[in-house]
Amino acid sequence: MGRDRHRFPIDHSPFPVVPYNPAAMANSSGDKDDFSERLICRNRRARHDYEIMDTLECGLELAGSEVKSIRAHKVSIEEAFARIESGELWLHGCDIAQYPQANLMNHEPRRPRKLLLKKRELRKFAEEATHQGLTLVPLDLHFSKRGMVKATVAVARGRKLHDKRERMKKDTAAKEIRAALRRGRN
Repeated sequence: MGRDRHRFPIDHSPFPVVPYNPAAMANSSGDKDDFSERLICRNRRARHDYEIMDTLECGLELAGSEVKSIRAHKVSIEEAFARIESGELWLHGCDIAQYPQANLMNHEPRRPRKLLLKKRELRKFAEEATHQGLTLVPLDLHFSKRGMVKATVAVARGRKLHDKRERMKKDTAAKEIRAALRRGRN
């Protein structure tokens, strides 16, 4: 017993011993794999062309090569739209480029992809979308905190050309007012 005491001497260093915590180290270092709502792509034309009524976050049913392409930001949702078919919500026109290393197991770039949401959410969303002149438009694709690919889909009404011009006039007027206020403060 006396011999063990000398084998492990007490550390008298001025630096405290901090226990190893890999989760805390990964979060503090700003790792690439920290998926806290990381944006993949955004449909910029949607907010210009449509008046957004309501939004909903949905999961996507994807193949492995599709996820790899999305991580490489090889995706476009500019021409995409969502449609309810046989009680399910589908994303059409979304272009996910083929992953070059996938060879034979690659995916079709513009295939329809199933959007995942609860039946209660789908019923509510479908009811709003069936109104005259409303459409389902994807606003963005992003990673959730758990690393899953999510899509934000909106129920939207198409804007007429005069509505777009009117909105642009309001936006430029607001910018000019903000600029004048900033100049007045300085």
